[in-house]
Amino acid sequence: MLKKFFISLLFVMVPHLSGATEVALDDVVRTLETPFQQQTEESGKIQDFQAEFVQESHIASINRAQRGAGTVKFKFLFSAEDSSPVAKFRWDYRQPNIQEIISDGQMMWVYLPENRQVIESDISQINEQQGENPVTFLSGLGNLSRDFHIDWGTTHTDESGNFLLRLKPRGDSQLIQLMELVVNKDAVFEWQKQHKSGDKFPILATFVTDQQGNRTAIEFRKIQVNQELKDELFRFKKPADVEVVTPAQMTF
Repeated sequence: MLKKFFISLLFVMVPHLSGATEVALDDVVRTLETPFQQQTEESGKIQDFQAEFVQESHIASINRAQRGAGTVKFKFLFSAEDSSPVAKFRWDYRQPNIQEIISDGQMMWVYLPENRQVIESDISQINEQQGENPVTFLSGLGNLSRDFHIDWGTTHTDESGNFLLRLKPRGDSQLIQLMELVVNKDAVFEWQKQHKSGDKFPILATFVTDQQGNRTAIEFRKIQVNQELKDELFRFKKPADVEVVTPAQMTF
């Protein structure tokens, strides 16, 4: 799917999906936001999701591509005080190196076993310093139209009929200049028919370009939602020989 995703973004195509013009941009945006908003009925919310992912990155400064793969899990905590849920997450990379990126919704840990160090950061400080972060942006799916200017991609659909969107941050972001999404067509059609899409995770792939021109594409596979993921999955368990450091303590 990644190859199709790149092709869809780089070339102008005739929309493949019959009846694609009947789907308004607002339908696609609402499909993305509604499962992650406090006011949505419980039956229409996505409480958690897990998937395998494949990642392809292009580093502009050295013109080098890198491939990664692993598993991702998110758990969303809804509360009456917040318009969008607090997100717990973990990205477990198997390639190109073993790496864990874990958050309990307040702190984030980045652990590379070969370094015997874990970098511990406050999530609120990450958001303040970096703006929209590709690692954490899934935490704000309920407020996408608040945080981003959203429009159609170069075409409305890819070869499979899934919908393509372009998002530009409304505020300053060190890490995102442009983000493009592939949105699950089945979730969109379900939203059109029933005004709910909580049993299908709406994002199939993301494509992020940062301020330096680096590009990262992530495709989600074997997606499952509402599996009642346990809270302990989102707590970092520090091995005895691992040093905890903060970003300020790191030297380059």
